[in-house]
Amino acid sequence: MEINTERVGEALVAKAWRRIDSVNARDFENALKSVISESDRVVVVDFQELSYISSAGLRAVLIIAKVLRNRNAAFAVCALSDPVRAVFEISGFDKIIPIHPSPDAAVAALTG
Repeated sequence: MEINTERVGEALVAKAWRRIDSVNARDFENALKSVISESDRVVVVDFQELSYISSAGLRAVLIIAKVLRNRNAAFAVCALSDPVRAVFEISGFDKIIPIHPSPDAAVAALTG
């Protein structure tokens, strides 16, 4: 799975597309890990173009969040579609991973 990234100030913003499910969740996790450097202290995953996430995808997000938390790095997701937001809320992930309306809002919240 391809992950595009950009730097917004001191933050790394990674963008995911289409679907994250049991078929590609491990690829998503590995791709995201490969673009996050040891020096990154703020990471935001932009899900604006994501239409679906399964429990396997949530697990991958949680693994990334834990890796970053162990490094004292900030992590958030942003721009969730209604179906993806519903999965985060039903699973309770919205209580453990910050969700923001946009990449700019997430970066501002995590770096402000």
